[in-house]
Amino acid sequence: MNRAVVVALLWGVMISARGFSGEHPVSAPSLIRAPSVRSFGTLPDGRDAQLYTLTVPGGWRATITDYGAILTSLHVPVRGEVGKTIDVVLGFDSLDGYLKGHPYFGAICGRVANRIAGGRFTLDGKEYQLATNNGSHHLHGGTVGFDKLLWKGTPRVDATGPAVDFEVVSPAGDEGYPGAVTARVTYRLTRDGELWVEMSATTDAPTLVNLAHHSYWNMAGQAAGTIHEQDLTVFADRYLPVDAGGIPTGELAAVEGTPFDLRPDGGVAVRLGERLSQLPRSDDGKNPGGIDHNFVIRDWQSDGGLRPAALLRDPQSGRAMSILTDQPGIQVYTGNFLDGSLTGKGGAVYARQAAICLETQTYPDSAHHPEWPTQRLDPGQVYRHTMVHRFAP
Repeated sequence: MNRAVVVALLWGVMISARGFSGEHPVSAPSLIRAPSVRSFGTLPDGRDAQLYTLTVPGGWRATITDYGAILTSLHVPVRGEVGKTIDVVLGFDSLDGYLKGHPYFGAICGRVANRIAGGRFTLDGKEYQLATNNGSHHLHGGTVGFDKLLWKGTPRVDATGPAVDFEVVSPAGDEGYPGAVTARVTYRLTRDGELWVEMSATTDAPTLVNLAHHSYWNMAGQAAGTIHEQDLTVFADRYLPVDAGGIPTGELAAVEGTPFDLRPDGGVAVRLGERLSQLPRSDDGKNPGGIDHNFVIRDWQSDGGLRPAALLRDPQSGRAMSILTDQPGIQVYTGNFLDGSLTGKGGAVYARQAAICLETQTYPDSAHHPEWPTQRLDPGQVYRHTMVHRFAP
C-alpha cells in the first residue's frame, strides 16, 4: 500500500466523526463549568501557588498550576467503564515535588526551549552569553527558566470549554537574553476532550523565543511502567542528528533506513520497545540511548495551519493521542534520563523510559542556523504557537 495512503488512513482514525480545521470544535450544547481554583502550596519566598481544574462532561479533567504553567494531570475516560478515568501524564501530587527538582514534567519551557550550543548566540552583530545549565550548553531557558516562574493565572469559560490564561514577564537580561518578553499561555479543554495549548509572546527589543510544552505521556497511565509496548507514529521524513551533547549537527537527515523512521511501515505503527532496542545506552553511561531528537514535520509551511505531528497509542487499551501543531518541528524524547529516583503521583516510581515527551517547537539551536525557521522575535511581532492533543479513549 502506498505510504501516503497508509498515513492518511491512520490519521483518519483520529479525526473521524470530528472533522479537522484550525477552529476550536464545538459539540452539542451541554453544561460546561468554569475552572475551579485551589491552593497548591507555598513557594520558598512565601507566595502561594494555585491549582486550576478544567472539567467537561464525559470524565475529561485537566489540572494546571501557575507554578511553571505546569500541566499536573490529565484524566481521560476509560473505554467501556462508565465513570472511570486514567491519568496519562507524569507529575507530583503537590507543589513540593516540583520544587525539589524534576525533568520539566508538564512545564512550559522558555524563553528558548531545547538547546543552544555553548549558551551563545549573535543578534544584530552583538553576541549574548546565556546561562549554561546542560553541560556547556543552554537548555530550556536556563537556570531559572519559565518552568520555575510563578505565572499569573486567569480562569474563564467560553463556547469551546473551560480555559485558564497564564502570563509572565521576563525582564531584559533574564538568563542573559536581550529584551523584555511578555509570554502568555492558554490551556483549554474542549467539549470533546481535546487539550489545546496556545502560546504567544511579545518583546520590546530583538530577542529569541521558542516556547514548548513538556508533558511526559504514557497512554497506559502515569503509573503503568515503561512505554515499550506502545506504538508511535511521527509524521516526519527527516530528523536532526545530534552530537554527544545533544546539539544538532546541522543536517536534516532522511529517517529512512534508520532507527528514527517512525512512519508506519505497511500500515503498522512502530512499537517503541522494538525501536528503542536499536538505540541502547552505552556501557560508560555517557550515552543514555533512546530518542532525544527533533523531527521535521511533513509539509510544514509558515501559514499558521495545524498539521499532524505524532500519534501515540497503547494497543492493550486502545487509548491513543494525536498531536497537531503549527510548528515546524517536534522533539521526541523517550525519558532516557528517568532513573527511578523520582516518586510521583500515588507513589508511582518513574523508571527509565516510563513516558515520552512530544514537544512541538522550532528546531533546536536555530540561532546558529539562519537557513532554518527562525526563533527571532522583534518588537511589533507576536510569536504564536498552537498544539492540540486529541484523544481516542
